[in-house]
Amino acid sequence: MTPRYARVAAPVAVVYGAAALLTAGGLGHTLWCGVDQRGTALAFGVLIAVGELARWGSAPLPGELGGKEPAPLGAAGALAYALLGESAGEPTTHGVLQVVSVVVAGALAGNVLHVARGRGPALDHVARRVLTVGFAAVCFQPLYNTGLVTQHIGHGPLYALFLLVLLVLTALCDAVLAAVIQRARTGYPYGPLLRDQLRALLGIGSAVCATGAVMALGVAAAGLWALPVFCVPLLLTQLAFRRYAAVREVNGQTIASLARATEIAGYTPAGHARRVAALSGAVGREMGLSGAELTVLEYAALMHDIGQLSLVDPVPEGATALLPVPEQRRIALLGGAVVRQTGVPAAVAVVVERQADPYREQPLPARIVRAVNAYDDLAGDTAAGALKALERLRLGTARDYQPEVVESLARVLARGGVAPGRPG
Repeated sequence: MTPRYARVAAPVAVVYGAAALLTAGGLGHTLWCGVDQRGTALAFGVLIAVGELARWGSAPLPGELGGKEPAPLGAAGALAYALLGESAGEPTTHGVLQVVSVVVAGALAGNVLHVARGRGPALDHVARRVLTVGFAAVCFQPLYNTGLVTQHIGHGPLYALFLLVLLVLTALCDAVLAAVIQRARTGYPYGPLLRDQLRALLGIGSAVCATGAVMALGVAAAGLWALPVFCVPLLLTQLAFRRYAAVREVNGQTIASLARATEIAGYTPAGHARRVAALSGAVGREMGLSGAELTVLEYAALMHDIGQLSLVDPVPEGATALLPVPEQRRIALLGGAVVRQTGVPAAVAVVVERQADPYREQPLPARIVRAVNAYDDLAGDTAAGALKALERLRLGTARDYQPEVVESLARVLARGGVAPGRPG
């Protein structure tokens, strides 16, 4: 096992192992002792299964690592069952292990069709779901079943506040787990990854937590009939997010198609824009850019050479890094003017048109695009060429390239070894 693989495997193995132990304990206990209040368990199991059936499987958008909840209805149902203390005024008797077993059984049932179609859930999401639901159940069920919640909090506003605090802690637990897994798989700094996960809580994450709490309170007061009623708002929210994701995906595909125009016209080598965008995104994450900033960065990196379409004679190999600075600026300004006509955010055009300025006058995304573009232009097809390209970038840090960007690029490349600039 290589040191790099060991660093990736250790945190992920701990998360998977904890989830597997909790799942085995829950299923084993339930099979041995039976299911308490089978009607309630069945209702929540069906809800979780339906939520898994309705999950979306869209690819991560630019600037994202796919860490967001793909089955919000299933997640909300699982949280509601973990925080359920009463059903129609009658106390519940299920415990932590039954919560885990019902959640796992419902998720397995809901994913049968997805697995048959080759689109099963990511193991990372499965492990996070088990551990976060287990965390919520451990925080709530023992306190409620022993009567401590009823004795000290009651069933009024303080009880709702108690559930809210537990949901916040559960959301933080999930964000920490997601950031740990992403850190292990990508090597990106933990702080920015956790920050992105916390920001995601303001979107679909907050809707999941709120729906889970409302479901638990609704079932406690009105019984299981409350479940379909409180599912509707989250289903509508899920539909809106799905449409938003579809629009973002179409925009990304449109920008990628425009970026390929320089390759089709013979101005840049095949795959150059895609390589620069991918490497720029990795450097941006290494430097702590947020999701929105990464989206602007990757769009600008895809379209950074579009100004070359205005040239009468193509630049040899499309290597603008080898041109005189005035010519680089002219191409950049022409590219920015083209980008402004495409309808993408103005911030993308700013990055494109300022990529040839001295780095001290550039915004950070433009500094990253300039350095990564130069690396890809200079690296060639060999590891030796890649090393020479990095050395040339380091020599240019007095004026052309920000030293921190160059060193971040070097770290990104070193994590997978110094690879050729143009992989086949």
